[in-house]
Amino acid sequence: MTGMSSTPGEPELAARLRAEGLVPGAWGNGPGDVYAAHRHGFDKVLVCAAGSITFGLAAQGGRVELRVGDRLDLPAGVDHDAVVGPAGVTCLEAHLPAGQLPTDPTRRPAGTW
Repeated sequence: MTGMSSTPGEPELAARLRAEGLVPGAWGNGPGDVYAAHRHGFDKVLVCAAGSITFGLAAQGGRVELRVGDRLDLPAGVDHDAVVGPAGVTCLEAHLPAGQLPTDPTRRPAGTW
């Protein structure tokens, strides 16, 4: 089909999160923006709605890149940093009380959640 995209847009991704009982909010940053290492006292679900972002997870020994439709479930207390990709990023984010997510961060590729 000409002109059709299989990549979900922000409204569809937000609807998926709401279907799980989550309340997503949107935020974005420009290319190359950096978040220094930090942690939260709540569980966080992040979904990349546009562009890309790479999260550093030092204690887990790696980095996790999110592209459109990818999701990261980030439990409370996990140190992480982030670098925004070359096209900038828009993410959807929902918060849960600490302890609702498994104790290890989990990346879910687009189309698997």
